[in-house]
Amino acid sequence: MVNGSLTNGNVPNVDNGPMVDGEVHEERPVVLKFGGTSVGKYALEIAEICLSAVQHSKIAIVCSARSGVSKAGGTTNRLLKAARDAARPESSQEYSNIISKLHQEHKDAANCIKSSKIIEKYHQNIAIDFTILSHLLDRICTDLPRTGSLDPQDEDKVVSVGEKLSSQLLAALLEDHGIPSQYIDLSHVIDFPVPDYLSQAFYRDLSASIGALVSSSGGKVPVITGYFGRIPDGLVNSLGRGYSDLCAALVAVGLQASELQVWKEVDGVFTADPRKVPTACLLPTLTPDEAGELTFYGSEVIHNFTLQQCIPRIPIRIKNVLRPHSAGTIIQPDASAADKTDPYRYLRPKRPTAVTVKQQITVVNVHSNRKVDSPSFLAQICTILAQNSLAVDLFEKNECHVSLAVHSKSSLLSTTRGGENKYQIENTDLINAVKELKEYGVVDVVHGMAILSLIGKGLKRSIGIAGKLFTALGDNNINIEMISQGTFLVTIFFLFL
Repeated sequence: MVNGSLTNGNVPNVDNGPMVDGEVHEERPVVLKFGGTSVGKYALEIAEICLSAVQHSKIAIVCSARSGVSKAGGTTNRLLKAARDAARPESSQEYSNIISKLHQEHKDAANCIKSSKIIEKYHQNIAIDFTILSHLLDRICTDLPRTGSLDPQDEDKVVSVGEKLSSQLLAALLEDHGIPSQYIDLSHVIDFPVPDYLSQAFYRDLSASIGALVSSSGGKVPVITGYFGRIPDGLVNSLGRGYSDLCAALVAVGLQASELQVWKEVDGVFTADPRKVPTACLLPTLTPDEAGELTFYGSEVIHNFTLQQCIPRIPIRIKNVLRPHSAGTIIQPDASAADKTDPYRYLRPKRPTAVTVKQQITVVNVHSNRKVDSPSFLAQICTILAQNSLAVDLFEKNECHVSLAVHSKSSLLSTTRGGENKYQIENTDLINAVKELKEYGVVDVVHGMAILSLIGKGLKRSIGIAGKLFTALGDNNINIEMISQGTFLVTIFFLFL
């Protein structure tokens, strides 16, 4: 094998393990994770990337379910819609039409494959998956108690089909490009007791099981589903929609990979959203803390669980399927950090690594008739919000008042006929939460807020940085409603209208 570099080739420099008698042993593979939009729109480009990468190192590939122009119309969302339709007390049986259209789309996706033999085999394999899926949805519709709720494990079974289809498509496409490949389904990889709480010990055992299964592919390139099996409360419920990134991380850990590459449709991570800030620059490196804060506060970088599994052993690189020769952004521990024994390290000028804006934030103010310093009071307030699926981004309090900046996966407010500056609460979770919170005091809701985050290692203690931001916002007539500092000396948050 010949080592290559992403900066002048297609794969990174790979640490191929220890030298013994002048020979390299135990070559460490590179894991390539492709997102749903990339698989849906740029399958041929992915095949070319893999064809080039396999010339330089061992590789393993992890796939998300296919998406089209938007994630909303992607395979996973439509599978979820089908499952929930089947579980409704008065199902419209629209799920049959959804599945039929998905089947046809995945058949059409193979039109770029030249070999009729490979196409025929692919069509036969996905036909089996769609038959099993249809039977499952029929069972959900007719056999289960019609409560309108969907069992999380049945939901997972339905959702997992998306990753199975995309992985089989990519495996067939690689075969068509002359790359021997092996489709690997991780649906049943969990063959050990799963605890109620998904601890690090669980992930350690899971990565070992995945590594053993993937290693059985022999000399072929493994193409692996980004779904890794059923867990008690459901994969989607427990981990959210970023589970395929986490799956790729577990594959990387199980194979002791030299690097995990997450391929998207952007060159990497920028200092700001380049669509809004023309002068935004590509960041060549990020620390794990910076990447985690960027992800949470508005810049879609990578699932936090992915970082936790890979770092510090395996670096993560964000790359562009349309510009494979670009080096991208690499996330790895900050080896060049300042000496922690230096008492003046925070006095030196420090610029933010990146700036993010998280919009459509709603602030819930509770004006209590008793002191809010009581731990039980704050616990009760947060419990009410959590029970109503409202996530708290920021909060502040004084003696008799607490303000909480919250967001939800669905819209919280809608514009009324009175004009674009008048809103009404339309989210039932927020309505219920406000009703319960009124037992603790007067509640008012402020809409149309945004959180501006300055992110950078050591930024929190860099003297003068907050003053510069106050000046910049004031010069642009922006009023600050709340200010907070994040953990790990990484982030300063400003809430503004």
